Amino acid sequence: MTHVDLRAASDFMATHARILDRLRFRVLVGDAVDAGQLLAAVDAYRNPDGGYGWGLECDLRSPESQVGAALHAFEVFEDAAAPTPHQGAALCDWLASITLPDGGLPFALPITDPAGSAPWWGMSDPSASSLQLTSVVAAAAHRAAAYDPAIRTHTWLNRATRYCITAAIRTAAEGRTPHALELAYAVRLLDMEAVRAAHPDAAEALDVLAAHVPADGMVHVDGGTENEYMRPLDFAPLPGTPARRLLASADISGELERLERGQHDDGGWTVEYARISPAGAMEWRGHATVRALGLLRANGVL
Repeated sequence: MTHVDLRAASDFMATHARILDRLRFRVLVGDAVDAGQLLAAVDAYRNPDGGYGWGLECDLRSPESQVGAALHAFEVFEDAAAPTPHQGAALCDWLASITLPDGGLPFALPITDPAGSAPWWGMSDPSASSLQLTSVVAAAAHRAAAYDPAIRTHTWLNRATRYCITAAIRTAAEGRTPHALELAYAVRLLDMEAVRAAHPDAAEALDVLAAHVPADGMVHVDGGTENEYMRPLDFAPLPGTPARRLLASADISGELERLERGQHDDGGWTVEYARISPAGAMEWRGHATVRALGLLRANGVL
């Protein structure tokens, strides 16, 4: 029997969450939500260049289009579960326009207004590819591509995926230990059936990274808070995948129980990384609540 109180979660979302995350919550619990309504909500963060900004990534509140915001746009496209009229293709076009010569995406582009934004977004080199950001954005794009052929067939997605495979394999040759976020996001991308079907060497790249995943699936995030870890469900969120076999079933069960019990008295979940701004901290809670319930449902707990 689940410990989750869906009524309390619904009340939390109505009281505190962004309209966008309220709509995503309604999709999650099976309410009828028109795909156009979801796309209209995320279009509020869209720029004329086809990218997204304006705080769609809660700790990056500057208005210009950013790589981190693209991740969350693809999440919404996946929830819409239908081809987008133009948004998916346009976002891929924008990502292609900022892709670096090796096929990777930069961690972030120059920020025009740093107010309310986490400092790490302004500290990166926009001329250097980031395996962390390229992996997490490409994985979200692959999930959305299941519903949108314009994303599935876009040359940017194939190029970004190839970069991630090559970069992962290169870590073995360099003897480098990936950062926790880089490791988790790359494992999740390479664990996807669509990626492994289209790229036979993705399995080799996954094996390379698997050597860095400890048996308990716990990797501390260097530079994060004291209690910030990549955890088993960050590496292997879905049952029945190769990455899930890297981890003990008891650790997965323990994480699912921990996730259930992470619901606060107000009905919502929260994040374990640093709070940057009051608005961002609350907006993350709406996003975290949707993520927690989605993971529980995908793993048969709800």
